[in-house]
Amino acid sequence: MKRHRAGKETGAYSAAVAATGEFLFVSGHGPLRDGVWVRGTIEEETTATLESLAATIAAAGGRIADIVRCGCFLADIETFNGFDGAYRAFFGDGFPARTTVGAALSDGIKVEIDAIVGIG
Repeated sequence: MKRHRAGKETGAYSAAVAATGEFLFVSGHGPLRDGVWVRGTIEEETTATLESLAATIAAAGGRIADIVRCGCFLADIETFNGFDGAYRAFFGDGFPARTTVGAALSDGIKVEIDAIVGIG
């Protein structure tokens, strides 16, 4: 997998990610841990969401480093900075391509994330 920068991106994302082989398309995950919604700050909910996403990807034979793209949905776009800090901490500096938008989310959760993963 090759991550491309298009100059000086300002966010926790790669401008483009090239991948070949098989792909895993992961449905949106929320802050669910052991079957229970995690209720907390945007940082806590983002971390729980990414951990849930990682567990699904691992069960399918992938790794976090294999994520090509994330779609991120925030119930309140004003929480972006907190979300972004937790997202950056989770991924380190190997960022997938990413889109982040404000959205109406169910069950009172603050964040939902889906992913495309290159597994082959």
